[in-house]
Amino acid sequence: MKRIRITHHTQYHYHEPVSFGLHRAMMRPREGHDVHIASGRVEIEPRANVRWLRDVYDNSVAIVSFEEPGRELRIFSEVDVDLYHDAPIDCLIDPGARTFPFQYAPNEQLELMVYRLPSYPYDGPALQTWLSELYCPGQIIETFDLLNRLNSRIHDSLQYNERYAPGVQLPHETLELGSGSCRDYAVLMMEAARYWGFGARFVTGYIQLNEGQHGATHAWTEIYVPGAGWHGFDPTNNKRVGSEHVTVAVAREQEKASPLSGSWSGPADAFKRLVVSVQVVAL
Repeated sequence: MKRIRITHHTQYHYHEPVSFGLHRAMMRPREGHDVHIASGRVEIEPRANVRWLRDVYDNSVAIVSFEEPGRELRIFSEVDVDLYHDAPIDCLIDPGARTFPFQYAPNEQLELMVYRLPSYPYDGPALQTWLSELYCPGQIIETFDLLNRLNSRIHDSLQYNERYAPGVQLPHETLELGSGSCRDYAVLMMEAARYWGFGARFVTGYIQLNEGQHGATHAWTEIYVPGAGWHGFDPTNNKRVGSEHVTVAVAREQEKASPLSGSWSGPADAFKRLVVSVQVVAL
């Protein structure tokens, strides 16, 4: 077990006071057998009421109602998290799913249906061409070998590009540009896995930085493998998700896992700048 502290500070600055609508914030890690929250605190300006709920994906969401206008919107979150290392999972895969292709069990097919449907169906032809170098119909391959190859191909064939613009590139755009952010990589891997019939979902969270790795706020992909369950792949850093990753939210599509969303009203030119600071350190 190890304990880390995640500090996330977001500040929106405006030239003059503006009014803030309802905001949704995802900043609390998803707890489970491998992640426990030891302590945490949240500070918000201007003065606001906060209520918590769990969305359809069981993510913990803060609903923020602001009581007054302001020239700055500030959300500060600090949380101490205990991480428990999982044993290797390769040996836990159901025998029938150790090689690809395989079929999900009937009861799992129903639950995984939405995670197997593509979010960008018109990108199918571009994915088919790109994936043909990794797998050909009729081929038998170890399931995790195939997924690891996909993970590595995204990392090795594309150029990482830290983008601050909202949203993601479509998978075919990432392939055409030959570059993308961690969000773009995660969406590309999610759609590629779905093209092969896997259940896959988008994940947002934090990563404890090591030399040569990108990002502190981060995004990756989880793929459902029978017996092993949901397992994460991080194409940005060409690795499987491990104890240095902390999940905050999962969703079928990336916009449903946005760390902060909401609205403000005021003059069109009132917005000044956005400052985001994130630290993930071992305690």
